[in-house]
Amino acid sequence: MNRITATDGLLCHKRTIKLYDSLLKRACDQYSLSPVEITIISFLHNNPSQDTAGEIAELRSLPKGNVSQGVESLIQKSLISRRQDKTDRRRIHLALTEKAIPIIHQVEQVRIAFFEQLFQGFSQEELKQYADFSKRIMENVLKGSKK
Repeated sequence: MNRITATDGLLCHKRTIKLYDSLLKRACDQYSLSPVEITIISFLHNNPSQDTAGEIAELRSLPKGNVSQGVESLIQKSLISRRQDKTDRRRIHLALTEKAIPIIHQVEQVRIAFFEQLFQGFSQEELKQYADFSKRIMENVLKGSKK
């Protein structure tokens, strides 16, 4: 039986993130943005219902201070806007501006290139299996983290 060690799994995960970050760096350089700023833009584009700095920090496992600085910088650059929640004035919602559209398109190209690289040589059946296995692994991780 083939055995996957903890080191193998963690190293694969770390190198996958490194590959994605290296592809994203081109967009960072092109638009003079930090990795955190690109992450915020990407997150807001992909998660329109989760639009607060706290949600970005929590769901992307980023330090709140880094997200706050990134948000302020993006507001200064007119790439995102903020508005106060109508029912809870302490809650601030973030939204992408039209000025962010070219960056969003670039990030989408990065995402496509990333998945093409990651799944090169995989059949449609293997992609489906991978998606099923990943879902099951995530369920196991969530169960384990609740203990």
